[in-house]
Amino acid sequence: MTTARLPLFPLNSVLFPGLVLPLNVFEERYRAMMRDLLKSSPDADGSAGAPDADDEARRFAVVAIRDGRETARTATGMPDDPTALTEQGPAAGFGADPIQAFHRVGCIADAATIREREDGSFEVLATGTRRVRLLSVDASGPYLVAELEELEEDPGDEAGALAEGVLRAFRTYQKRLAGAREATLTTAADLPDEPSVVSYLVAAATMLDTPTRQRLLQAPDTATRLREELTILRQETALIRHLPSIPAEALTRAPTCPN
Repeated sequence: MTTARLPLFPLNSVLFPGLVLPLNVFEERYRAMMRDLLKSSPDADGSAGAPDADDEARRFAVVAIRDGRETARTATGMPDDPTALTEQGPAAGFGADPIQAFHRVGCIADAATIREREDGSFEVLATGTRRVRLLSVDASGPYLVAELEELEEDPGDEAGALAEGVLRAFRTYQKRLAGAREATLTTAADLPDEPSVVSYLVAAATMLDTPTRQRLLQAPDTATRLREELTILRQETALIRHLPSIPAEALTRAPTCPN
């Protein structure tokens, strides 16, 4: 069992391996995290350097929030009100035992760029790399730190054939969602053929709620994830066919995470 101890960034969304995660970091606990990542990885701002030497320093873990708030609660006033009282501490919004607020399977993120703005906030662009299981959470420092177990990706049975079926179903789903405007569709050349990559891409690109995405992330193997995605895609495609008024363009916009 390979374990790691990494900074923890809880979000109201699920990060999958291979997917890009843009972050707008403005809370002090996460600013402190990014400052520490920059100290230990001077090339994380995108400047030239030896990438292998800094890979470990740029890493943090992302977990989806099960029960809690992505941003600290303010007691009074509007969000931009300087007199508003904000809940303090690394576990603000997550209760007395923060691990209970999180889903137990998350994803390691590698920050390709970390840029500090003039106001002290950060613009971060990270990529999911591999799944991890959350073992414990330490709230004694300026931000949460987690003990994590890295999870292997087991292909399971018939993953290759299942991936082909999921890709066909995904193209049909895209066509229905886009109202058959071919220019908006992903072509075969744009899609991967490695089963685990297919499973994560489809999980991220399909319109799903957080519990469903979390269930796909923590699937025991690739084949199980693909089987569930095939069922979901067929159901969603049938739903769209019967609800042609869905504003597809609005639904497919992916907003930047606010924190």
